[in-house]
Amino acid sequence: MLTILGFVMIATFLVLIMMKKMSPIAALVLIPALFCVLVGQGAQLGDYVIKGVGDLAPTAAMLMFAIVYFGVMIDVGLFDPIVRGILRFCKADPMRIVVGTAVLAAIVSLDGDGSTTFMITVSAMYPLYKRLGMSRIVMTGVAATANGVMNTLPWGGPTARAATALKVDAGDVFVPMIPALGVGLLAVFFLAYVLGLRERRRLGVLTLDEALETGTTGGTVLVEAGGGTSTTADGTGSGKGGGTGPGKGAATGGSAGGSGTDADDDGTSDDHGFQGLDPHRATLRPRLYWFNAGLTVALLTAMIMELMPIPVLFLLGAALALTVNYPNMAEQKARIAAHADNVLNVSGMVFAAAVFTGVLTGTGMVQHMADWLVDAIPDGMGPHMALVTGVLSVPLTYFMSNDGFYFGVLPVLAEAGAAHGVSPLEIARASLVGQPLHMSSPLVPAVYVLVGMAKVEFGDHTRFTVKWAALTSLVVLAAGVLFGII
Repeated sequence: MLTILGFVMIATFLVLIMMKKMSPIAALVLIPALFCVLVGQGAQLGDYVIKGVGDLAPTAAMLMFAIVYFGVMIDVGLFDPIVRGILRFCKADPMRIVVGTAVLAAIVSLDGDGSTTFMITVSAMYPLYKRLGMSRIVMTGVAATANGVMNTLPWGGPTARAATALKVDAGDVFVPMIPALGVGLLAVFFLAYVLGLRERRRLGVLTLDEALETGTTGGTVLVEAGGGTSTTADGTGSGKGGGTGPGKGAATGGSAGGSGTDADDDGTSDDHGFQGLDPHRATLRPRLYWFNAGLTVALLTAMIMELMPIPVLFLLGAALALTVNYPNMAEQKARIAAHADNVLNVSGMVFAAAVFTGVLTGTGMVQHMADWLVDAIPDGMGPHMALVTGVLSVPLTYFMSNDGFYFGVLPVLAEAGAAHGVSPLEIARASLVGQPLHMSSPLVPAVYVLVGMAKVEFGDHTRFTVKWAALTSLVVLAAGVLFGII
C-alpha cells in the first residue's frame, strides 16, 4: 500500500504543478500532508516535517547567502565582462545564444555547485533571451541538463555518494566514466544547437547593434540585480515585442529591442527586479574588481577543497563582500533588501520541499518504492545489473533525493549484482547515468534558483525539460555500454 501511495503522491504533485492547478510551494506542503494522513500517520506529520527541515536547513542557508554573495558580485560588475563577451560571441543569433548557454553552464558547473551555476548562467544569459524575445524555458532546460552531466564531477556530490555507499574509490568510479560523460555533454550541445535553430527560425537574427539598441536610459545589459527597482532596459516605452529593430527581430511574447515592458506567458510584467546595468551604475566598484575576482576564486577553491562547509563559506563570503564593497551600513542594507525577494522565494521553496521529502522518508514510502522496483527485476537480469542500475537511476534519482538513492537503493542493487559477478565499480558508474534528469527534480533546491531567476514556471520547465534530460541520460548510458564502461 505504501508503494502505491508513494507513486500516487509523486504523480499527483507533478500533474498539479504542470497543469498549474497549484503553486509549487503549496503543492510541496499540502499534498504530502494529505497523504501522510491517508497512510494513517498524521500524528507523526510534525516529526517528519521537523526532520525534513533539519536535513535541508544547511542547504537553505547555503542558498540564502550564495544568492546574496553572487547578487553583490553582479551589482559590483564582476560578471559584466562575461556578459559583454557572450554578447559579442552570440551576435544576437538565437542559435549561438542557446549554445552559449549550454557552454557557459557547463564551464561554471566546474565549481560543483548547481545553485552557483544557475545564478551565474541566468545572470549572464537572461538579458539576451529577454531582449530578443527568446523562450526562457529553453534557457532553463539547456542549463539544467548541462549542469546535470557536469554534476557527476567527484566534488559535485553523486560520485562521492556512490563511492561512499559502495566503499570504492571515487576516482575509480569517475575517471573511466569520462568518455561516456563527454558524449553526454556533446549531446547537450547538439540539443542546444537544434533548439537554437528552432528559435532562430521563429525569431530571425538581429545584428549586434540592433540587439543593443538603447532607449532613453542608455542601458545596454540586463542582469539580475535585486528587486529594489523597476527600471527597465530601455526606459519607458510601450508595446509588447515591438522593438526598434527590423521586423524579423521583433518577437512575440517578449521585448526585441525597444520595449519598456516585457510580459510573461501569463501576461504579467516580469521587469520587476531587473534593471538596466549600464557601465556607470551606482553599484559598480571598478577599483575593487580584482579583489572581488580573487575573493570569488578563493571561495570556489575552498568549496572544491572542502576546507569548510559550503554554507559557512558563503556566509563568510557574503559578509566580506558586503563589508568591503559597501562599507556604509545604509548601502549594505540596500543591497540585502535588493536581493531579499530571491532569497525569500528560494529559501521558502526549500523548506516547503522539506515537507515533501520528510513525509516520503518518514512514512517509509521511499523505501517501499525502492524495494518494489528491486524485487521487480527478473532473476535473468542478474548478470546485467549494471545496465539495470543505469536504467533505474533515471527515474529513481528524479523521484528521490541523491542521498535516498545512493545510500538506500544503490547498496541493494550492488548486492544483487555481486551475486552474479558484477563489480561494484560498474554499479557505481551506472548509478551516475540519471544525473542529467535529476537536476530538474522537484526535490533539488537548485532548480528553484534556476526557474526563479529566469521567471519561468516550474511546471513549464518540467514539462519541457524532462524528455530532453531523460534522453541525455540514455545517451550517457548507451555510450557507457558501447565503451565497455558499464
